[in-house]
Amino acid sequence: MASAKQQNTSASARRAKLEEARRKERGRERRNRIITITASVAVVAALVAGGGYLMSAADDKDKAETAAKSSPVKGERTWDKLTQNHVEKKVDYPMNPPVGGDHNPVWMNCNADIYTKAIPKENAVHSLEHGAVWVTYTGKAKPADLEKLRERVKSTPYSLMSPVEDQAAPLMLSAWGKQVTVDGAADARVGQFFTKYVQGPQTPEPGAACTGGVAQ
Repeated sequence: MASAKQQNTSASARRAKLEEARRKERGRERRNRIITITASVAVVAALVAGGGYLMSAADDKDKAETAAKSSPVKGERTWDKLTQNHVEKKVDYPMNPPVGGDHNPVWMNCNADIYTKAIPKENAVHSLEHGAVWVTYTGKAKPADLEKLRERVKSTPYSLMSPVEDQAAPLMLSAWGKQVTVDGAADARVGQFFTKYVQGPQTPEPGAACTGGVAQ
């Protein structure tokens, strides 16, 4: 049998091992708490910084939109006192593409609609009356520009796009009473025109439908 001294020594060793294990466990818990606190602080800091960035970005976007809406579009042509009668016949418009005047009783669908063939101008004018922006092009327009403009129209309710081969320039944008010729899809006036005139203040019938009309 083990002596009392040996038993005491064995018990002391067990206690020492147990205390060492507890010390290590406390150390691990302390390190885990530090890691957790540090991570939490980092997350909070990131959220604060990210929130600040998002707020700043949103504020910058609002300012840019306000500036776009309040500034004139360079090179834009404007027509006033346009008639709004509904007619069933062809209309001889003074501008091409037309930006207003008498038009068909039914509008061309303009809920981000892309048309690959020419559309009736009398129906398109009715779409402009509802606040749509109409992107038109000829065969001289660059394919890359057309693709980017299609992407913009597809993501913009109250807009439509179609070819108009007899217009004066490869790329033109029209709204009710407003029209501009642009150099390409990257022309800054494209974004400004959309921002300013999609359901803009020039719209004779704001909020009127751009669906339920004529489709190609």
